[in-house]
Amino acid sequence: MTKKILVAVFSASGVTKRIGEEIARIAEADFFEIVPKEPYTEADLNWMNKQSRSTLEMDDKSARPVIASAVADMDSYDTVIVGFPIWWGVAPRIIETFLESYDLSGKTIVPFCTSGGSGVGRSDAELHKSASGSAKWEKGVQINRPDEKEIGKWLKTVLL
Repeated sequence: MTKKILVAVFSASGVTKRIGEEIARIAEADFFEIVPKEPYTEADLNWMNKQSRSTLEMDDKSARPVIASAVADMDSYDTVIVGFPIWWGVAPRIIETFLESYDLSGKTIVPFCTSGGSGVGRSDAELHKSASGSAKWEKGVQINRPDEKEIGKWLKTVLL
């Protein structure tokens, strides 16, 4: 039986989306973009502004940005690869919204991040708290470019 795979990504700048699309292509998986109902503006993403939307969300552990649409049939997937940029050392709050929106019991969750400065950081441990049910977690990795060879090698280790 072939496992059904979903690659779900949030991408503020487009980098994570490009890598997620490449992962989906290589893994022969479905692709879903996690899009906020209220799109982020450049000002919202200004991490140097203590009052920017992204800064305020990351400072509030209970913040859950609303997602514009939902995965049509999450129950049909065996594996969910979740991609995100690193914000303030962890995944953006919208990833918690995504994980909390579904019953992930019995699924394998495979996180990957993009980052200009840090690796997965605390995201791995923090995201486990957001997934309901008895999901199996693979260790998160940082992937910063859509390198087919490297992605293929990584996928072989997590999609056994």
